[in-house]
Amino acid sequence: MSDTLEDYTLKAQAMNYEGIRAMFEAYSRNKYTSTGVIQWMLNNAWPSMIWHLYDYYLRPAGRILRRQSERSNRSIRSYGYDDHSVWVVSSQYEDAKGLKLITKVYNLDMTEKFSQESSLDAAADSTHKSADASRPRRCECGLLVVLRLEDGTGKLVGSNFYWLSSKPETLDWEKSNWYMTPDGVVCRLQRAQQLPKVKLRVASRSEQKGDQTLTRVTLENPSKSLAFFVRLKVNKGAGGEEILPVLWQDNYVSLLPGEKRELTASYRSSALGQAKPSLEVSGWNLQ
Repeated sequence: MSDTLEDYTLKAQAMNYEGIRAMFEAYSRNKYTSTGVIQWMLNNAWPSMIWHLYDYYLRPAGRILRRQSERSNRSIRSYGYDDHSVWVVSSQYEDAKGLKLITKVYNLDMTEKFSQESSLDAAADSTHKSADASRPRRCECGLLVVLRLEDGTGKLVGSNFYWLSSKPETLDWEKSNWYMTPDGVVCRLQRAQQLPKVKLRVASRSEQKGDQTLTRVTLENPSKSLAFFVRLKVNKGAGGEEILPVLWQDNYVSLLPGEKRELTASYRSSALGQAKPSLEVSGWNLQ
């Protein structure tokens, strides 16, 4: 449920983010045996709130940022909603040896319920089932799945973060037809509304390179709670309009307790006019 338009649009972005991830990760996990993916649609020809990867105003939606983040990583850590397995999907064209996959499962209150480490080699352009995260039973509050992939030196190759409902969603296959399969049991994420408020440490700096301006942002979560679905914007001065179009390295991110992230936005310097770039940070449970 949403009481405001702002809350409704944030939840819509979270739904889109998760939907596009599930579709492309399922395809990647089954590449060369799956038949393909149909993405509808790229953008809106008029102001609208549905389907697009970026909207009429060239504003990137959560779904394109999720897909972009996947493509930028050398390997994709993929959680299987069907069997709770964890896969490493290599999208690079050389072997990667001596990798370590770390799988952790938490309650929404950040109580750790499960932890597992596994060593593996990822062949070029391959898929590899690496772990099983099915042991933790779902609780009424929901679960968080955190995946980290490190190389032999301990350097982070990439990470992924999933939120699971208190009740797993099921499909009513008996009522399925050629264009849809209705829900049998709908997932429940109401407890996410009760996440404690978090205040992030935020720093940013901007620099001009030719006709482009880069705004580099550092986010740190000093609290003991999850900072969920954090969105960044660069505006034309404090309180000004959002600068569009913009290319974010990543956005709509979630930070675990103590986690620190660095993100970069790129945009045309001419979009600023006479204003200075001003960072705006919002999120699901931010103060």
